[in-house]
Amino acid sequence: MNRRSFLTLATCAAALGSSAGAVTGWPRRLTNADGSETALPRAPARILSTSVTLTGSLLAIGAPVIASATTVRGAFFDQWQAEARARGVEKLWRAGSIDLEAAWALEPDLIVVSAGGADSALAQRAALAEVAPVLVLDYGAMAWEDLTRRLAQATGREAEAEALLTGFAETLDATRAALTLPEGRANIVSYNGPGAPNPIARAKGAHGRLLTGLGFDLEDPPTGWQSAAMPASADVVRASYEHLTQLSAETTFLLAGTKADAARFMADPILANLPSVQRGQVYGLGKNSFRIDYYSAREVVDGIARQFGEA
Repeated sequence: MNRRSFLTLATCAAALGSSAGAVTGWPRRLTNADGSETALPRAPARILSTSVTLTGSLLAIGAPVIASATTVRGAFFDQWQAEARARGVEKLWRAGSIDLEAAWALEPDLIVVSAGGADSALAQRAALAEVAPVLVLDYGAMAWEDLTRRLAQATGREAEAEALLTGFAETLDATRAALTLPEGRANIVSYNGPGAPNPIARAKGAHGRLLTGLGFDLEDPPTGWQSAAMPASADVVRASYEHLTQLSAETTFLLAGTKADAARFMADPILANLPSVQRGQVYGLGKNSFRIDYYSAREVVDGIARQFGEA
């Protein structure tokens, strides 16, 4: 295959606006997670996503995704795999690997890369940039709504993104008005049991903000509980199992949890004295709630509505 050439920043910088946020037409210049810039001559028509996490947000705004990397198990996320199938999105390599020949064969005009996480292809950025312009985003450092807007700017789908986010905000407001919430505070735990980290959602993280938007008062874990052996996160404090016994909220939601997980949590003898266990107020947040995007956020909201909505 003949390798195609693309506009470089050096040759088109003068033609592009100096403010990425002010750009409304094409060509346009986009800012990467590291502060560098990527030039796009036109709205992309064939997007390759090397990050399964970013793919969901691209699909939500109707961006033309032709192929995506998968999870380490070779799957797409459950919350949007039906949409991907309907749109004919091709499964590529698994997270943690990459196939440059496959990337070349697809002839994309934009490649999106995550700056971090298990699905990051950042180490292959230079090689991917020979295939097509590369946009690098750090999904762990921004709200899913902001990530959606950034991807919309890169794909010319700004109107679609704003309509999506406005609709979600309206759904959130309507759902909150119809809920009868348990008294007291709530916390969100990724329950893994003894001998493993048990992350606790931060009040201003993605999951915490979502439940706050539904009217819950979130218990914010002390940052001192963060394991020194694990990287810090804006969304969770990666606490040890022993720290769970110090939680005080009257309601507990389990990250990526189901009813079966809630029963297992309440049956743990070490956690028997937790206020939420004493009250029997432990709930799964939904099996797809680990990574918040538009699709999983809607699932969480719908699940909360079923659990606490008016009869």
